[in-house]
Amino acid sequence: MALLAACRAPSLLIRDDSDTQLAHTTIAGPSTGDRGPYGTKFLYYGSGTDKNRAVYRDSVSLKTRPVNATPFLRGGDKKALAERWKYWGFDVKRLPLNARVWYPDGAGPFPLVLIVHGNHDMKKFSDPGYAYLGEQLASRGYILASVDENFLNGGLRGENDVRGWVLLQHLAAWKQWSAEPGNPFFGKVDMARIALIGHSRGGEAVQLAASFNHLPRYPDDARVTMNFGFNIRTIIAIAPVDGTYKPTDRLNPIENVNYFVLHGAHDGDVQTMMGMRAYDRVRFTEGSSWVKAALYIYRANHGQFNTTWGNNDVGDSGWLLAKDLLLEGDEQRQIAKVFITGFLDLTLRDKREYLPMFRDHRAVGTWLPKTTYLSRFEAPTERIIADYEEDIDVTTGSARGVRISGSRLATWKEVGLKMRSRGFQPFDNNVAMLGWTAARSASDTARASYTLSLPDSLARAWNLSATSSVVFDLANYGVKPRPLSPADTATPPLHEDTTHANPTSAPAAAPPVLSDSAKAAAAKADSLPLDLTVELVLADGRVASLPLSDVAPIRPPLTARIWKYDYIAKRLNPPSKDHDDILSHYTIPLALFAKRLPGFDASAVRAIRFRFDRGPAGTILLDDVGFDLGTAP
Repeated sequence: MALLAACRAPSLLIRDDSDTQLAHTTIAGPSTGDRGPYGTKFLYYGSGTDKNRAVYRDSVSLKTRPVNATPFLRGGDKKALAERWKYWGFDVKRLPLNARVWYPDGAGPFPLVLIVHGNHDMKKFSDPGYAYLGEQLASRGYILASVDENFLNGGLRGENDVRGWVLLQHLAAWKQWSAEPGNPFFGKVDMARIALIGHSRGGEAVQLAASFNHLPRYPDDARVTMNFGFNIRTIIAIAPVDGTYKPTDRLNPIENVNYFVLHGAHDGDVQTMMGMRAYDRVRFTEGSSWVKAALYIYRANHGQFNTTWGNNDVGDSGWLLAKDLLLEGDEQRQIAKVFITGFLDLTLRDKREYLPMFRDHRAVGTWLPKTTYLSRFEAPTERIIADYEEDIDVTTGSARGVRISGSRLATWKEVGLKMRSRGFQPFDNNVAMLGWTAARSASDTARASYTLSLPDSLARAWNLSATSSVVFDLANYGVKPRPLSPADTATPPLHEDTTHANPTSAPAAAPPVLSDSAKAAAAKADSLPLDLTVELVLADGRVASLPLSDVAPIRPPLTARIWKYDYIAKRLNPPSKDHDDILSHYTIPLALFAKRLPGFDASAVRAIRFRFDRGPAGTILLDDVGFDLGTAP
């Protein structure tokens, strides 16, 4: 044991600055993590004949009819399937609709929320593990049903389509009950306000259910009709997988539904935030109040969002996990309560006062357990000038007429984000990678920059105003480029005005040899947090600028160690790197620039410039640069 302790790898935890970053809350009212005013009630519904689940045999208040899922579960090992169905006492032709329900003690009607677990040992039942959310949401005026799909757990593969389809069958039962006199839910269910929450494989199942909901036919067998048409307004994914089922051999499209994903950096099961790939696929083609958001939680794991799963993400090998690095289970579930309740209130009840907590988690800092968080956000009021998806020309943006230029950059390219875990598919999201190095002499005051310029017509069309904001997503890539050599064609000569630098200018002399004191000063500067200056260039050439750190910090990479010992990580699941590249969303009101430049005119903004003048060297990933027009609160 002493030998194992000596071999233990370092934690890789970054410095915790939550005492300052989470010191304030700008949203008025009680925390969304607190219980609400309603008393809560509870019941089971199900087949009433379940062989292994006594509660769904003896305790059901509402009996449901089984559903035939044969078209969705064709193939597979016949012997293994026979053993599975023998254990359960039913087969694919008679899947039960079982759930445990928490609901408010009140007249209603109340929004309906279904939550579904993911894959786990099928004999260690997962559906009881969301009681904490059931009690929380019922007290705040929601009906929450935790759906039993344990009979699909274990060794099945490619079954996430049936997981999603079963959820829609549950909604069909709820529709009947809500309209059935004498039913305990008669008149109490608001079928116009429905949300689906899924964990792990369930996190993909809910997005599949949202897509199937609007399809006339099953994509893998068009002889099977769908035609559900429920009003599913919101889906929430907890540490989801993505791409285990591909309708028509492509990643599932997600349209016109509010989407929120949360994931832990220390997830030992789904070790990469795969839900970001789904996040990037969410599209809004109608309406003007949709929202999509994401939250990355440092020191959170996979299982503690479910009390049955707990802190063991990997089964029998769980003793090898670095569990001492994790948040406490109650802390992790408190985070889920705060953000899941807030997102439901925002998207099902239109409580727009909760919108800021998804733009920036610090808006509810005092409601949250102490750890590091990264937020992503997008709303229909945003107008993006560069999303880096449109072509291979690095000098053009995604909005018509937008031009991009760079000066003195040590790295300038567009790349596809890659997931942390080896063997996983790419994120399917392109970003700009920008790197810079220190000035080559004390007299060299020009620094690297990256500029996105708008044509006059676009600026006028968007009608930027004092209530608009600059928005972008950014991450610290954690790499410091090597200094540009004098022979590098990207290196302009010393003292040159680089506003329109010529990349083929004559090379400069080699940098001077530094004294020991100068080296010490450089080392100290190199240890400072990454920062940069954001500038807005007006039509008349004037520039308004502010340090990004005045708005929000640039986080260092959220390095994570999943296993106690390096040799275990290398043997079981060697990651390609020690962190995921998860970007943070930044919103900078134009009013802040106006305070720094007298006579600032928002309608005259013609360029966004990132100037890398607040540290010696670094590399960032940049995405979705543009403006929020300010029509949302």
